[in-house]
Amino acid sequence: MTTPYPHLFAPLALRGLTLKNRIVFGAHTANMSEEGIPGERHLGYYRERARGGAAMIVVEPVPVHRTAVIVRGNFLHDSDAVIPHFRQITEEVKGHGAAIIQQLYHVGAHGDWDNSFAENWSPSGLPSMFDSDGSHAMTDAQVEEVIEGHVAAARRAKQGGFDGIEIMAAYSALLEQFWSPMTNRRQDRWGGSFDNRMRFSTEIYSRIRKACGDDFVCGLAVSIDPGAAVVQDIEALEAAVSWHDERALIDYVTLGRGSYWGFSTIIPPVFEQAMKGEEFTGRLKAVCKHARVQCEARVKTPENGERIIADGLADMVSIVRGQIADPHLANKAAAGRAETIRPCISCNQQCIGRRRRDYWISCLVNPSAGREFEWGGDSFVPAASPGKVLVVGGGPAGMEAARVAAERGHSVTLAEAGDHLGGSWRLAARQPMRNEIEPHLAWYQSELARLGVDVRLGRAMDAEAVRAFGAGHVVVATGARPPLTGYQRGLPEVDSLPGVELGNVCSVNDVLSDRVTPGKRVLVLDDQGGAWQGPGTALKLAEAGNAVTIVTRDAYVAMDAARGSSDKAIRKGLARAGADMRPMSAVMRWLGDGATIRHLPTGVEETKPFDTLVLAETPKPDDALFRALAGLANVHAAGDCIAFHFASGAIYDGRRVAMSL
Repeated sequence: MTTPYPHLFAPLALRGLTLKNRIVFGAHTANMSEEGIPGERHLGYYRERARGGAAMIVVEPVPVHRTAVIVRGNFLHDSDAVIPHFRQITEEVKGHGAAIIQQLYHVGAHGDWDNSFAENWSPSGLPSMFDSDGSHAMTDAQVEEVIEGHVAAARRAKQGGFDGIEIMAAYSALLEQFWSPMTNRRQDRWGGSFDNRMRFSTEIYSRIRKACGDDFVCGLAVSIDPGAAVVQDIEALEAAVSWHDERALIDYVTLGRGSYWGFSTIIPPVFEQAMKGEEFTGRLKAVCKHARVQCEARVKTPENGERIIADGLADMVSIVRGQIADPHLANKAAAGRAETIRPCISCNQQCIGRRRRDYWISCLVNPSAGREFEWGGDSFVPAASPGKVLVVGGGPAGMEAARVAAERGHSVTLAEAGDHLGGSWRLAARQPMRNEIEPHLAWYQSELARLGVDVRLGRAMDAEAVRAFGAGHVVVATGARPPLTGYQRGLPEVDSLPGVELGNVCSVNDVLSDRVTPGKRVLVLDDQGGAWQGPGTALKLAEAGNAVTIVTRDAYVAMDAARGSSDKAIRKGLARAGADMRPMSAVMRWLGDGATIRHLPTGVEETKPFDTLVLAETPKPDDALFRALAGLANVHAAGDCIAFHFASGAIYDGRRVAMSL
């Protein structure tokens, strides 16, 4: 069969392996271990990506030493207890025709004492860029100890059935700290000259090769951060990679973007849509005579991968978030069904967003991620008794419920009162840099059409109409509505903002849908914890030329957007547009043409003129239909009509309900 991606699906020799295509599911911290042991959640997660067609999987990093532990979910760093559990994973992955590699790491100065309970070991004792800690300059004996820690971890990886290891030098990790004269100030055999600065990694790879054999793959992960002057530039990186390549120490090198000096770009948020890595990957490919080269910076689709490989800029591509969003990306692309691939939207809310909160990772658009062992992967068991299903409401919960019910063999009708599917999710796409939501909406529409779902727009349904429809199951997914009360968590004793009834007040949905055109001077009251609703709408208005003031009780504006690494970019955008940001504040009263704002820590109040008050407040469930149908055994509620959540909660809930029908 001819594939539309001939370069992407060409086999590739990698030391003793032959990869069936060039798509890799690269290393990332899934945070799924149980007391340091990989369990069923880990097994299901990696098995599904192998089943989906990835040629090689790089399992998340194992710390090589007690000083290298940086997250609660890290695997045990010095115990053979992990070996049989990893062997279960490697055997499953290989059974689906994929190679499997284990990443090893030590981040040196940038460790986390709260997880390791050990001082950070580094070449020269410089401060951490992760927190306020300092670091300990390793003695010669301690350098040797860490080298042997790498070797021991590689030996355990081989015993666990891995085809090889990949050592993380990327993002200012320990290997790079030895390479760079900025972070390596040593004057002994481990520092000073270029050759001496290469000695640490050279010893590690040489000893691993001796311990694990010639057929064991050795990879190297590096990164480039053009926005940080203190990080090695591409010329220095070329020199370091070339050194290891000339000595045949490495079999492949993978290049990412970002560093501890530019942490948000490591997993690029929506504001980094222009960030690419292939120009730098091409530079590395030009200096590598032995090693294969992989591009991993913001490669999310088969189209991206095909172009990069066809242009000779890399031999392989690491598609991580794209395969979290759709683990069957490779198989779908190979079969000529790329249009059915569920797109990643770069929101970061459930992957790095959950990881930041020390949870196992998942995915906003794909709630099966991390639940594969419970849900049977990202596929659906046919319904025992397929029947007629009515879904009322075409937002994220309703679309997902309709899609999954149809996948399971039900005859599905989706009734939406508005003129478009998507609900408030469609409105969110109108905020700055959130345009990647639009392909997700288009994917839903395409999938619903492919599955034969009868979509009826402009069809409001009351309880009588639902009963008359005669469905075997009814899913109510009517969403939530802005209450327009101006309630603030900073003033919990006040149910409604004084003066809100005076007019010139609207919701963020009113602004995003163009139902309301705010006046020149706009006050945005954000009571949603700094999630996208308030700050994103404020940014849209500020960039359009409005004089915007945004008020939040939080310590800083866009606080919740930090889980997706977008908060700094939002604040920067607001500042550049001249917005007045008022953290730790509350609106005491609305005057119809102005407002009194209080700085909560000091109690100082200021009254300013405004034309429009825009409220970003917690929506109230639109549950009238569900309550009217209460008592009927075949009625199920999904999404915000139960209680408001973000899109991730709505999509999960739609999936959960549809799987139960």
